Amino acid sequence: MTEDNSGKLYEAYYMRVFSYAMTLAGDRTQAEEITQETFFRAFSKKSAFRGESDEATWLCAIARNCYLDEKRRQGRSEPMPEELPDTRKGVEQSVADRDSSLRIHVALHALEEPYREVFELRVFGELNFRDIGMIFSKTENWARVTYHRARLKLQERMDEK
Repeated sequence: MTEDNSGKLYEAYYMRVFSYAMTLAGDRTQAEEITQETFFRAFSKKSAFRGESDEATWLCAIARNCYLDEKRRQGRSEPMPEELPDTRKGVEQSVADRDSSLRIHVALHALEEPYREVFELRVFGELNFRDIGMIFSKTENWARVTYHRARLKLQERMDEK
């Protein structure tokens, strides 16, 4: 891979990979490290790209593997993401939104795999079902069904609380 092609790939997909890494890690510093490692692996192994999916899907799959490798190395569960306050809202609304958001994140965190990750990829990563299926080496229909089940499980947990 030429340096020019590497730069174009990086510029085209950096934010998408970083956003995906943020949904996985929930921590900006860790997401930046995952993103760097993703592009390092992609640039050093470009010949492994077979063209069976688009480059963004391939990079997200590498990012997922980087995240899982790091999680195994740390030997602990992933941290919960911290929410940044929105200064445009009133204090009461901010507290209510933060409480609702926390409840949703707690319920989402409690979802078992692969439901949690498929839900995060679809909602936060804004990936289509075909790409999600490719990341998991499954079909598009599998991704749709898994996402639907994740939504139902999340709704049940929210209704319980």
